[in-house]
Amino acid sequence: MSTIKYQSNITKEEINTFPLKSFDGEIVLIDQVDQVLDAVNDIRQFTHIGIDNEAKPAFKKGEINEVALIQIAIPDKVYLFRTNKVGLPQDLVDVFEDESIVKIGLALKDDLKDMRRRSFFIAKSFLDLQKFVKAFHIEANGLRKLVAIILGFRISKSAQVSNWEADELDVSQIKYAATDAWVCLEIYNALQKSI
Repeated sequence: MSTIKYQSNITKEEINTFPLKSFDGEIVLIDQVDQVLDAVNDIRQFTHIGIDNEAKPAFKKGEINEVALIQIAIPDKVYLFRTNKVGLPQDLVDVFEDESIVKIGLALKDDLKDMRRRSFFIAKSFLDLQKFVKAFHIEANGLRKLVAIILGFRISKSAQVSNWEADELDVSQIKYAATDAWVCLEIYNALQKSI
């Protein structure tokens, strides 16, 4: 199977010894409907994409906030779709239903449920890294741990619990969101190369 032997798990202390890294390629913020088609046409050129989403945190029991951001990573670029402003456009739904494009993410069951609250779709070719890494004898399943084990650096989670419905996203939110989708694609590519 894999020519590289990955450690099965990692401690928080070990992760903190790794260099901090974030996505440093082009980030395209999509907050108007007329920007969607060009972004989707670009995304459709690739057979494998990284995906993640963010919602405003809920602090009251029973409170559920809709997905406010969907991040899609392609090599060297990440698109951030502000779904609280553009909804879940049909062009993006078509990507989610396209079997020829593998959508790579983490803990996708909940993400898909959350995204379907915006607009129902039949999810096709979604690959959950939590399941995929098991073939490499990796027990860790959190993104921070997987990044450290497979990619050899650490990512910041400081913007995770922030207001994703804010009128303007700040630089730390944009960097955090782009990084999360990008590392999903990078983890997949690294594991594929190790086979």
